[in-house]
Amino acid sequence: MRRDRRRLKAYSHAAPASSIPYRVFPEASNASEAAALEIATLVRSRAAEGRTCVLGLATGSSVVNVYSAMVRMHREQGLSFANVAVFVLDEFLPMGPESLQSHVRFMNEHLFDHIDLPRDQIHIPDGLTPQDDLSEYCLKFENEIAELGGIDMLILGIGRTGHIGFNEPGSGTDSRTRPITLDAMTRIDAASNFFGVENVPRRAITMGVGTILDARRIILLAFGEGKASIVARSVEGEVAPAVPATFLQQHDDVEFFLDSAAAANLTEIRSPWLVGEVCWDDVMVRRAVIALSQSVQKPVLMLTDADYNANGLQGLLAEYGTAYEINLSVFRHLQNTITGWPAGKPDRPETVFPKRIILFSPHPDDDVISMGGTLTRLAGQGHEIHVAYQTSGNLAVFDGDALRFAEFAADFCREFDVFNDDIQRLTDMMIHAIRDKASGSIDINEVQRLKGLIRRGEATAGARVCGVRDEHLHYLDLPFYETGTVRKKPIGQRDIEITVDLLRHVQPHQIYAAGDLSDPHGTHRTCLDVIFAACEECRHDDWFASTAVWLYRGAWQEWAPHEIEMAVPLSPQEVDRKRDAIFKHESQKDRALFPGSDAREFWQRAEARNAQTAQIYDRLGLAQYQAIEGFVRWKGFDGGE
Repeated sequence: MRRDRRRLKAYSHAAPASSIPYRVFPEASNASEAAALEIATLVRSRAAEGRTCVLGLATGSSVVNVYSAMVRMHREQGLSFANVAVFVLDEFLPMGPESLQSHVRFMNEHLFDHIDLPRDQIHIPDGLTPQDDLSEYCLKFENEIAELGGIDMLILGIGRTGHIGFNEPGSGTDSRTRPITLDAMTRIDAASNFFGVENVPRRAITMGVGTILDARRIILLAFGEGKASIVARSVEGEVAPAVPATFLQQHDDVEFFLDSAAAANLTEIRSPWLVGEVCWDDVMVRRAVIALSQSVQKPVLMLTDADYNANGLQGLLAEYGTAYEINLSVFRHLQNTITGWPAGKPDRPETVFPKRIILFSPHPDDDVISMGGTLTRLAGQGHEIHVAYQTSGNLAVFDGDALRFAEFAADFCREFDVFNDDIQRLTDMMIHAIRDKASGSIDINEVQRLKGLIRRGEATAGARVCGVRDEHLHYLDLPFYETGTVRKKPIGQRDIEITVDLLRHVQPHQIYAAGDLSDPHGTHRTCLDVIFAACEECRHDDWFASTAVWLYRGAWQEWAPHEIEMAVPLSPQEVDRKRDAIFKHESQKDRALFPGSDAREFWQRAEARNAQTAQIYDRLGLAQYQAIEGFVRWKGFDGGE
C-alpha cells in the first residue's frame, strides 16, 4: 500500500505525523522487484532521451534481490545499462578491491559482472586511498557526480543507528563525501561478514548526507523486525543529526520500501485504528485489545467502554458491542493458546498419540535456544522426536577453539600410539592453516569440516539433555550453506531433495521450523524456504494430510502476543534444563562469533524472551508462569493434526 501522509495528520489520536511516504509489501522480494522495476523504467526513459542515467547504489543484504532482478531484466528483457553511470555509496577503509568484504567485490558479484554496464562508468570509493590523499580523492568523487549532472536515483539501506551510507549519528546535511569513523553498532552489524567484530575496519569512505539529499529520487529499502524501530524513528520522529535517516524527511521525492516486519512500529501499522477505518477481523481485534490492555495497564477482562473510547477504539465498540463481550472473546482466545501438551493429549480419541515429530534447526543450536523447553516436554511425553540440523554452523566457531581441537586430536593419537603419517599430515595442515590464517579469510576445507564436527558434537549433547535419542538426530549439511563464507549459494535442488528424503522417511505428524519469515537473506529464511519447498513436494503424499507445521522464533525475537496460537508454559525446572542444553554449545558460550545486536549470551536472551512472554500473558490476566515459548501455525499447506 502507498502511504498518504495527509491522512495521518487528519486524526487527533495519531502519533507524530509521517514525513516520509512509504510502501509496505507482503514480502521483501516484492519490494525488491518494485525497486528494480523503477530503476529499469528510469534507465529506459533516459536511454530514449539519449541521456546518461546516473544511479547511486548501496551494498548490503537489503539490496541483493534488487540487483538479482536487474540482472534478470537484462538477460530476459534486454534491459541495457550501456547508458548508465553508477556511484556506489561507500567503502571500508582500508579495503582492497579483491577482499571478501569489499564493496567492489560485492557489486561485481551481484551486479556489474552480469550486465553490460561499461566499466569506465562505475565509480566506487577506493578503500586503498592513502590517508594524505583522502581529502583530494573525496573532492574528486563529488566533482565526478556533478560533471554527470547529479544522481537521478539513489538506492539506500538503513543501519540500526539510522545511518544512511556510512553517515553515522552526528552527521549533518552539509556533509559531503568524506572519510568517517564507524559507530560501534555499525561494526557489530558488519561482524558476520568479517568473521568477528575485531576484524571490521574502524573507518570508511562515504557519500555525505548532503550528497545523498542532492539525488533527485531516493528509495530506501528496509526489511525485518530488526529495522522496525529505526524505520519508525526515521519516518515519524523529529529530524535530528542523532538519526541521519531523519534528514530524508526534508527531501521532495523519497520513499521507503518496507516489508511488514520493518513497518511494524509505524503508527498506521501498529495502531491503524488511530488513523482511519479498519477491517475488524479476529486478528485485528486481538491486536487492538492487547495493545489497549498494555497501554492502560489493565488485564483484558477489566477493560471498560471508557477505556476503548478514550483510546481511539470507538469503532470497535460500535461494531462488536460492549467492552465486556470483546474482552471475553479475546481472553478466551488467549486462554486457549496455553497448553502443556503441544502434540495433543493421549486420552483424546481424535488425536494420534504418540506422534512422529521433526524439529528443523537452521543452526546446530536453534533447537534448544528457541524451543528447548517444548522439545523437552515433547520428548518427556513419549513422542518420537527427530531433530534435523540443516546447516553445519561451521562459520560460527572461533579459530582458537578449532586450533584447540586440532591440537587435541594430534595429542590424542600420540598418547594412544595411533599417530601415523596421514594423521600427522592432516593435523599439521589444520594447525598451520589456523595459525597462519589472515583475518577475515576463508578456512581450508579440512578446517571447515573440523569446525562442523565441533558444532555437531555440541548439538548432540544439547539434544540429549532434552531427551532426544542419538539415532533421531539428522545432520543435513545443506549444500547452500557450505561455501566457507558468510555469503551463501542460492537454494539448489539438492537442498530440497535432502529435506524431502527426511520428510518421507519420518512421515511426521508435526513439523517445527524457525519462522523468521521477514529475514530476506539470512540462513533462517533460506532454511525455511527449503522446508516450504520440500513440503510442497510432499503435500500430495498420503501421510502429509495429517501434518501440521508450527513456526517458532529464533534467538532474536518472539512472536507478538496477538500472533501466538500455541503457548507452551515452562516450569522453573524446565527453564533450568533448557539452560543446561544451551550450555552444551560451548563454542557459542561466553561470546558468540556472530552475536548480532544483543551482547548477551544466547541462554540469557532465550530466558529473557520466554520470561517476557510469560509476563505479558500474566499482565493480560492469564495464569502466571515462569516462562512461555510461543508458536504460530503455518497455514500454507493443507495438512492438519
